Amino acid sequence: MNHQKYLVKAGSRISLNDWDPDDRSATPGGSKADGQALLEKIGKEIDALQDMLYAQGKHSVLLVLQGMDTSGKDGVIRHVFSEVDPLGVRAVSFKAPTAHELAHDYLWRVHREAPAKGEIVVFNRSHYEDVLIVRVHKWITEATCKQRYRQINEFERMLAESGTLVLKFYLHISADEQRKRLQERVDKPEKRWKFNPKDLEERKLWDDYMKAYEQAISATSTEWAPWYIVPANSKTHRNIVISAVFKEALESLKLSYPSVDWNPAEVHVS
Repeated sequence: MNHQKYLVKAGSRISLNDWDPDDRSATPGGSKADGQALLEKIGKEIDALQDMLYAQGKHSVLLVLQGMDTSGKDGVIRHVFSEVDPLGVRAVSFKAPTAHELAHDYLWRVHREAPAKGEIVVFNRSHYEDVLIVRVHKWITEATCKQRYRQINEFERMLAESGTLVLKFYLHISADEQRKRLQERVDKPEKRWKFNPKDLEERKLWDDYMKAYEQAISATSTEWAPWYIVPANSKTHRNIVISAVFKEALESLKLSYPSVDWNPAEVHVS
């Protein structure tokens, strides 16, 4: 699978109209069963790599998930990490900032959740909310937004230079797919807890959000913290792409189990 096709090259300006949210080229044979089999295989490979990452305690990994409501951020966490030992993996969901958090700079609450050595942390929404929803609702000026792009790039560079692998995924769904998923939340009793009538007000701002995402992704896809635009109308395809990118990134770290300072041949457990 050529998942590099989903990479946003550093310095490029993107239009989301050029990216097909219905693309399913990563699913072999096109069937859901084939996709699930591949996802399970990749998951087991990620599990082995994560075990070495945790044992070695040299690197850390930050995965950033962004997308419109219903794009599947929770589903990615549930399925991509289904085979992984929970030890050393942590998911962080950023809500509206508290009064205490607002008393600090906007990156303060984010930095304290960054992964420790040997740890994988997944941000379900992230510091990018501070250049997205606030931009759409005009709570900050364009000048402040551009300043934050620069600050975010510098923040992520600092993480990368400190040994953190940073991967960012925009889950790209169509407006029609979102409509179907929102309606499903209304229709199915077990999903109604996920629905907020305010979601419909945000949906009216779809075009504004697309523009904000285009600008944010264009300004902050860097060599040290790249963005991937993941077609997400198909949940299976979405999960496969993210799993494959994540696995390859872990492999690039050349992970291994740490050596020990004793001779196993001399130890006999009685």
